[in-house]
Amino acid sequence: MAVLLGGCAGGQSLTTGGTANAQAADTGMAGRWMLAAPNAPMCGINFRGAAGAREGSVAPEGGCPGKFFLSRRWKLEQDTLVINDDEGNALASLSLADGQYKGQAAAGFPVTLTRPVVPPPQ
Repeated sequence: MAVLLGGCAGGQSLTTGGTANAQAADTGMAGRWMLAAPNAPMCGINFRGAAGAREGSVAPEGGCPGKFFLSRRWKLEQDTLVINDDEGNALASLSLADGQYKGQAAAGFPVTLTRPVVPPPQ
């Protein structure tokens, strides 16, 4: 239950310093991320997994570009985040840089995955 509730905290930021693996492992992938691609609206993707997990499930919110509506699993392989569909086919491979994941969809277009920014309470 705590993992599911932790996924609601979409405003988490990534730590600074260290390698991409250390950053991803420290903050975990769990929670809501925003997927952006050229000429397409941004869409939310919810990553699930235990704190520090190297793999887990994915639940796209809808309106995602390409075949990202089929996203079901994620896995960190060395310095690369791979998002797979329900048949295990890679939909994208992304690398962590400057607090966000950047890479390319299997269909050939560039994609970016970032944490949504939550404004501070007033």
